[in-house]
Amino acid sequence: MSPDLDLTLPASAARTPLRTALSLDGRLFQAAAAWNWPGAERVLPRLSRGANHGVLWFGVAAAMAASRTPRARRAAVRGLASLSLASLTINTVGKRSVRRARPVLDPVPLVRRLKQQPITTSFPSGHAASAAAFATGVALESPAWGAAAAPVAFSVAASRVYTGVHFPSDVLAGAALGAGAAFLVRRLVPTRAQVRDSARPRAAAPALPEGDGLVVVANQASGTADRVRALHDALPMAEVVECAPEDVAEELEKAAARARVLGVCGGDGTVNAAAGTALRHGLPLAVLPGGTLNHFAYDLGVEDERQLARAVRHGEAVRVDVGRFVSQDAEGVFLNTLSLGVYPELVRARDRWSHRIGGWSAGVLGALRVLRAGQHPLEVVAGGERRPLWLLFVGNGVYHRMGLAPGRRTDLADGLLDVRAVHGSRRPALRLLAAAVAGPLTRSPAHAAVQVKRLRLTGIAPGTPLAYDGEVTTVSDEVRLEKLPEALTVYRPLDSVS
Repeated sequence: MSPDLDLTLPASAARTPLRTALSLDGRLFQAAAAWNWPGAERVLPRLSRGANHGVLWFGVAAAMAASRTPRARRAAVRGLASLSLASLTINTVGKRSVRRARPVLDPVPLVRRLKQQPITTSFPSGHAASAAAFATGVALESPAWGAAAAPVAFSVAASRVYTGVHFPSDVLAGAALGAGAAFLVRRLVPTRAQVRDSARPRAAAPALPEGDGLVVVANQASGTADRVRALHDALPMAEVVECAPEDVAEELEKAAARARVLGVCGGDGTVNAAAGTALRHGLPLAVLPGGTLNHFAYDLGVEDERQLARAVRHGEAVRVDVGRFVSQDAEGVFLNTLSLGVYPELVRARDRWSHRIGGWSAGVLGALRVLRAGQHPLEVVAGGERRPLWLLFVGNGVYHRMGLAPGRRTDLADGLLDVRAVHGSRRPALRLLAAAVAGPLTRSPAHAAVQVKRLRLTGIAPGTPLAYDGEVTTVSDEVRLEKLPEALTVYRPLDSVS
């Protein structure tokens, strides 16, 4: 190569690709302005105005949440979270980085133009970003709801070119940014489908095409009437028994005496009672979530009556582990978690207030009251050593935290107890409060975790409260904890698990 050869492009030549792209963008805008959009005059300008400040999407999210299906609610929340991230990025970085003027409105017919023209810069389109972020976020959680939202999102994005407030490239860039925001939210908070494991171990269970032989006991206090009615519509031969909370245990025993399959609808405490009954009678269990948290049902992969009905019709089921505790005062089983220390007192305080101010708020208030009461740490002997503990959580199966999402179990038959403890060497502080409110996965400087198959605790003071699956009892002296591996057969739609 000759040393005299200059490879530096002239400034005019270096700008040619950008000028070409801008010229093409302008021609596309002109073509869109000249094109006759059949039926769009009445719809697109209104849709464009309705999407101002995300109002349209908040309305769509509210309609999705009103469907009362867990997946729809999660999809709505994910859509709004994606929209919020996209809007924040557009307003803080996008609009300030590229100060592009809005298109000249001369070629746009008057009937299409917005009454109030935007005053911000043109690149990228915030409306397109919000639309793509919401629709993509919804689709990542629920493809069905995403398919319903996609045409609306596309129409909002198209309306910005139709009304003359954006060039096509503004819309494309905004849509790409919005979709990227939705995928970033998914990375931070994985979807439920991302943390599901394969349905194992599979179990043989009766296939009841019309529900004949299924007896469902529903706790009326959980507000389950709509779900139970929908389940009965799907399985018309099933028998449904609705009862007050104090009658649940008795009705479960009666149902077990005549059922091929025992069903239950209620919160985790009601499901716990049903699991104990099913174990005693050797029956498979069909769980329809009807409480506030529904940890077991959701970790199992059953979210609504349609999924449960499909599993019962086809006899799709798995075997799951059950946790068991035994002391001289009480014994029982747990499907989710068991705890000693501050948390049982928190449960009691929360239950006193939840009917007035809601479950989460009552949990915060209860934790504050318990921690301000000046309690002493729980004293237990474990592994031959006396240990002061503020909290001891024992999970039926190992809990995993996925990104910023709450902890979940991906395997309900792993044969392990997930033991988490907060040592009692200091007075509880904010992180202990967070542990009491958020559950067993919250970390603190004095936190310890171990996975075992059994655990023995001794030296427990008489009358020490113990919480299991939201219920509270008292124990003393010694508590033995163990796993009952694959002890319970539970219906689960196998084709919903990836």
